[in-house]
Formats: sequence, C-alpha cells, structure tokens
Amino acid sequence: MESTEVVRRYWSSVWSRNWAAVGQTLAEDVTVFWPVTREIIRGRDNMVAVNSERRNGWSIDVLEVYDAGEVVVSEVQVPQEDVGIFRVVSIWTVSGGVITSGREYWTLYGGEEGLDWRRKYTSVGDLPS
Repeated sequence: MESTEVVRRYWSSVWSRNWAAVGQTLAEDVTVFWPVTREIIRGRDNMVAVNSERRNGWSIDVLEVYDAGEVVVSEVQVPQEDVGIFRVVSIWTVSGGVITSGREYWTLYGGEEGLDWRRKYTSVGDLPS
C-alpha cells in the first residue's frame, strides 16, 4: 500500500471512530509529537486512546495529502462543537505499510490575530480549500 493511502486510511478510520482500524495503520512502537503542547505519544495503544477518548462532537475533513516517499504530509480540518475549527498539519513517516512516527501541529483556525505591523502587507480571509 502506498504511503499516502496509509495516511488517508488513518484519517478515515479516526473519522469513522473505527479504533481497531486506526490501530492497524500504526506501528506498535509509533511515536507522535505535538510541538504546540510539547506532548509525546508513545505506542499504538496510547495513540488510539488519545483519539478514542477525545470528546465527541467533531468531524474530520482531509484537505490535502502530499506524498514525499516515506514521508507524507497531511492537512486536515477538525470542526469541534463548542470549540471551533482546528487545522492540523501532520508530517508522517510511513514504513512497511504503517505509520512509524509523526509530528502534528494542531491550531485553532483563526485563533490568533496577525500583528499590527503586518496589516499593511496582509489581508484576513479564507483561501478556497
């Protein structure tokens, strides 16, 4: 299976809350780092638990999946009731048909305002996905 398909299957399985299928996309010793909070998730069971124990009221829209060989970059949108929309950029390493490591940048979409000094160079809006 191509690396991009492994990542697409991961996101599809998370969205459908098929936790056994999520586990099948992950190496037993997978390590995922979330730099924004400095959390490190070690092991398949912990990664499945982090996803499965997230409170309900969310969905996942896969915006892009980029293939770079064993490295796959995905961008997803995660609308969550009463919170807002998260955007997640993930850099996955895929080997042997499973995700072996990842780095995920979770941020609240539009959660920060641009700096005043940049306003003369920028505008605020949404680009089509």
